Amino acid sequence: MPASRPEQKPVEEKKEAPAVDEKTEAESKAAEEKTEEEKARERPREDAGEEVACRKALTEIGVSFEEAPEVEDGKACGIDKPVLLKQLPGGIEVEPQATVRCEAALQLARWLEGSVKPSLQAAMPQETITGLSQASAYVCRNRNGATEGRISEHAFGNAIDIAGFTFKSGKTFTIRPADKDSTLEGAFQRAITEAACLYFTTVLDPGSDAAHQNHLHLDVKERRGGYRYCW
Repeated sequence: MPASRPEQKPVEEKKEAPAVDEKTEAESKAAEEKTEEEKARERPREDAGEEVACRKALTEIGVSFEEAPEVEDGKACGIDKPVLLKQLPGGIEVEPQATVRCEAALQLARWLEGSVKPSLQAAMPQETITGLSQASAYVCRNRNGATEGRISEHAFGNAIDIAGFTFKSGKTFTIRPADKDSTLEGAFQRAITEAACLYFTTVLDPGSDAAHQNHLHLDVKERRGGYRYCW
């Protein structure tokens, strides 16, 4: 009988690591750059004459502010000629101080003088405002802090979030869901929220979505035809 052949072990094939798809990476990077460029086109570019007029209006209405350095924060985010908002008319402290565009600061002061103070006088005549608590001014991010999507107006200095007020008595007023609040505090919040749309082009309150349950989002984004979004 012929000698049996020795049993051969199967040859193991070496598994090669999948090749990196350089084309996919390049396409992804190009898409990201395109997105950043699209966001950058939304950034306001300041007119020198308008900025001078805005600062004059701030001074005349009684706002305390300082010139802040230009903000350049990547391709999209930034403010050409920001102001550091320190106090609103009547010595109302902005807590903490806010870096915004001049136009946002001016509309905030006008809203306070034209609507917030009169509404407080009607609802709580024994109180006066000594402080305004802001939750967010300039910050480079997308809307609602999302990782993708549209850029926030905060990234241009167009927006400020109002968390509440401090009164002379030492009491604080906190923005919260108030649609069904039948108290004078609830009426006060609803009144100043509705009135904010006379001054700002975007107003989002605790009833708008989950991201705004504890503040008012106010911004001066320019839209076609002067359209305003108040929710």
